[in-house]
Parts: sequence; C-alpha cells; structure tokens
Amino acid sequence: MPHAGLMNEAALGPLEGPLQRARLHIRGGRRRLRQGKVSAGIATLYDALSAAMQWYVASPERKKGLTIFPGEDLNDDMTAYGILVRSGALDGTFDFGGFDRLVEHALDHEMPGFDAGKVLAGIESVMTQLGIMPFDEASLPPEDPGTF
Repeated sequence: MPHAGLMNEAALGPLEGPLQRARLHIRGGRRRLRQGKVSAGIATLYDALSAAMQWYVASPERKKGLTIFPGEDLNDDMTAYGILVRSGALDGTFDFGGFDRLVEHALDHEMPGFDAGKVLAGIESVMTQLGIMPFDEASLPPEDPGTF
C-alpha cells in the first residue's frame, strides 16, 4: 500500500495516523488510476476512505455529534458510513454500497478500460465533506517510485 515505509501509523496515533494514511492513499490511488492500474487504484481509494472514516470517528469532539445506535460497530466501514450520513457529516450522495461491490470485483479482476472518473469524483466529495481534502501533497512524504 502507498503508506508502506512512509509513516508509522501507530506512532502517529488514532487521529494523525488515519489522516496521514487517508491522504497517502488518495495520492497513491490517483497515481495508480493515471497509470492504468485501475483495480489497484480502486482498492487503494477504498483504504483511503476507510482510514478517513476512522479518523473522523476517532475524534471525541466529532464523535459527540454522531447518532450512534446501540450495537453499531464504528470499525465496520458500511456501518460507519451509514452513521456519518445519518448524522449529517456526509450528504449520502456517494453510493458506498455500490463502491463496496466495485472494490470486491476489483480485488478479483483487472479492469482495463474502466472509467473511474465518477468513482474518484465521489471519493473526493466524501473526503472534502469529512475534512480530509483539500491538502497540500507537498506536505506528504515523497512517494517511492518503486512501489506498485
């Protein structure tokens, strides 16, 4: 994954670790899509989204504003997305279920020729709503050109 060797997520802690991971994976996912590595790019963007949601719910201040029902697991991405929509942190226009199915397909199949433009736009919208984007890519550790 794009963060390998570029950060120590545990040392950064529950807020800065997922934030850095999300941003590194946004950058890496975009690069992979530009390179035609569509399946890998989609999987990388999923990890970025997962890290972004974990970053959001890890903040005690933001968590206070969430409507969480008993038994809901914030570590489950589908559940976390639903809570963020229900609570108004996200507008719900991104089809997370469809994206999840696309990722499952991408993990098992190469997808040459797939136009990921709408998917990327949706991810970027969610990242903006959560406060992950915009960010200065120059503030991130430089990419290792040898990574996939």
